[in-house]
Amino acid sequence: MKYIQLGTSDLMVSKVCLGCMGFGDATKGKHSWTLPYEDSKKLYNML
Repeated sequence: MKYIQLGTSDLMVSKVCLGCMGFGDATKGKHSWTLPYEDSKKLYNML
């Protein structure tokens, strides 16, 4: 399993742990804090 650093913390998490709950169209879901597609894509490209 591959691990990555979580933000600027010392915490290491597996890539699987990242999950996808926070990604999507906020206007079509239950959560106003979801990250839109283009922003989500930038984050995943960093992995």
